[in-house]
Amino acid sequence: MHRFRGELIIVGDRVLIEPDEGERQTQTGLYLPATVVERERVGTGRVVKVGPGYLMPNPEYSESEPWASHKEAVRYLPLQAQPGDYAFFLKKDAIELTYENRNYVIVPHSAILALVRPHTEDILENMDDLEDLDDLLNA
Repeated sequence: MHRFRGELIIVGDRVLIEPDEGERQTQTGLYLPATVVERERVGTGRVVKVGPGYLMPNPEYSESEPWASHKEAVRYLPLQAQPGDYAFFLKKDAIELTYENRNYVIVPHSAILALVRPHTEDILENMDDLEDLDDLLNA
């Protein structure tokens, strides 16, 4: 196995998710073992990173105007998923990945069925100190 160092960059319309693993408790209080959870068609987990989006041609780009300011030939349509969202995704489209000893899945944005986005108030309540708030504001 190769060991790579550096930043993990997600490309295109893909989303990096840290999946929920192990047992899961039902509404009635029963614990489902990991083997039962693995057979389900829908996976869940926290969105860690997202790619730049869907690649599209830039309508403002023109090769026939060399004097015009430089414009990129393509643009990206941003994805709906954002880091911190909780995602429900199709497991059949997920690619498993281990990076820096942590398990992740990469799924195309189209494999995400639903997202749960935390409210700003919930994020603020869960912060331990003002340093975390400063990091959030400066990100």
